[in-house]
Parts: sequence; C-alpha cells; structure tokens
Amino acid sequence: MSHPVAILGRLAAVAGLAFVLAGCSGGSSDMSEILAAPGNGDIGRDPTVLVATTRMPVSDPGRSPWFTGQRSPDLAFARVRLALPDVDPSMMTRMTSMMSDAWAVRSVTGLTTKDAAGAFAQASLGQDLLLYVHGYRESFATAVSSAAQLSQGIGFRGATGLFSWPSAGSTLSYVSDRESAMWSRDAMEDVLSAIAKSPSGGRIHIVAHSMGTLLTLEALRMVRADGGETAMSRIGAVVMAAPDIDIDLFARGLERLGPDASKITVISATNDRALAVSSRLAGGIVRAGAADRERLEALGVRVADASDFSSTMGINHSLFLSDPIVQQVVKRAIERVR
Repeated sequence: MSHPVAILGRLAAVAGLAFVLAGCSGGSSDMSEILAAPGNGDIGRDPTVLVATTRMPVSDPGRSPWFTGQRSPDLAFARVRLALPDVDPSMMTRMTSMMSDAWAVRSVTGLTTKDAAGAFAQASLGQDLLLYVHGYRESFATAVSSAAQLSQGIGFRGATGLFSWPSAGSTLSYVSDRESAMWSRDAMEDVLSAIAKSPSGGRIHIVAHSMGTLLTLEALRMVRADGGETAMSRIGAVVMAAPDIDIDLFARGLERLGPDASKITVISATNDRALAVSSRLAGGIVRAGAADRERLEALGVRVADASDFSSTMGINHSLFLSDPIVQQVVKRAIERVR
C-alpha cells in the first residue's frame, strides 16, 4: 500500500496537471518550468540519510535488514549511506530507475541510543532538513529509499532525514502498524524539539505519507503545546501526502495547531483506493486524504487535489513519490516558506 515501487504512476494529462498545481500554488504556473526534470539536490552529491528510528536494531546492525519491525524501548540515531542510482537526466530513464528501486542501503553507521534526538539535531546543524515520515507496510530499507528518492526528486538543498517507526511491513499489519505509529509520537516530538532548540539549525520541512501523517500531526500538536511559537517557528513546510486520518480527528488536530495549520499542504485524491479500504476498516468514515477539496480547504490547509492523476495500477496513493509533477507540489510548499 505504501511502497512506491509497486504503484509507480505515469504522467497525467497536461490539463489535469495545470488544475492540480494551480490549486496548490494559488495561481497560474509556467508549465515549461514545472515540466523541467528536477535537478539533483545534496543527496546526489552525498547520498546519506540521517535516521531517527523507534525500530529494534537487528543483532548485528551492520547487516541487512539493519532494523526490524519490532518496537525498541530506545530511540536510535544512525547515518545511512546509500548506493547512488545511475539516473539519466531524461524523465523516462529517471522513472525506469525508480522502478528498479535503485536507492539501496550500503551501510548503517554511527548507531547510537544515547541522546539520539540530540545526535540527530547535531548531525543536521546549520542546514535545512527534509524529514520524511513513511506510511503503513514499510520496511526500514524501503523507507530510506523513499526518503532519498523524494529528496532527489525535488532537488532538495540541505540534509535528508527519515523518521522511521516500527511498521511490521505486512499487509495484515494495519491495526498494529497504526498503534506502533502512535506509540512513536513521543520520540518524534523529542527529535523535532531537539532540532528546534539547536542554536544554529535551519528549518525543518516535513513530508509525511499515509499513516505517517497521523504520527506527524500528533507530534506537531505536542511540540506546539510544549514549545509554543518559538519551537514551531523552526517548522517550515509540512506536506501530508494521502493522509490516512479520520477526517474528524484531522480537523480536531488542526484546531489544536491554531495558526500553524497554515503551514500544512495536503495532497489528496478522492479516488485513492488505499484510503477507500482504510475508510471501510474505520466504519465508513472518510479519510482526510480522500476528502473533497472544499472540505479540506475549510479547515485552513492548502490542498493539491491529485484526483486527475493516475498510477499504472490505479491505486493513486504514492503519487508524490512516483510522479515528478506531483513532486513539484512538495517543492513549491518548501519554497513558499523559505
């Protein structure tokens, strides 16, 4: 449901693209600029992802799979070195590279559980940070790969980070995954607060996907409650892609964020088949990522409606990772707050 390789999309019709991006940016867009292949960001020169995780490390953390789907009593920090994919500048070759899942973990170093939040903050010191929070049914390796793929896709200049919670990585683990995500909210708050308190750090831009958006919303509520406007001033753009959150719970969370809700951009699709399944599991309550645009905008967030896009399998749940045009929604959200 969450792994982008399985649901890689093709480019949507130009008319649909203009509609979606105009809705996100609040105005017309130069399509020649939008359609330009995104350039490599810092991840292309230094393929390293900074990781904070509540997963249990394997007995030999230097070997695959590095971390399991079990919960660890301690937050851990590590640097993950990736094998840089051989990506041709042409869009078609770039998409082929994505399908081959070319971002592969080469090594995990610097693993520590001693003040892991502080270690993460120190590692990203002086830079803007792109922090990816994955969704349901993700392994550690696929989550790291997605973080790198996103960073490269939007040409991010700064540190690339991942908050990885202990997803079991199984189709049948929906309920347990949801509980593990919520169990990790204190740890994510610790990471965000540590970065916010660092004296010379940059801004934190968060991109959360699917079930990871629930974790992110809860952590942001806690950061605001404990750190107030000072802590929240370090939070830049917050992009919630296909949020798998009860629409009523989403609305209540935004109320608690107050004016900081305006930092949030929602990438939604009323034809998201994965969220349709989640809605049935939740007794028919609409998920925020599948709600009508007008209903979301009334909550005070920006909305990029990707309903006119289509993945090859028609699931439409990870377009922000698989489609370079939808990735521009993320890029523009970050640029808007810089």
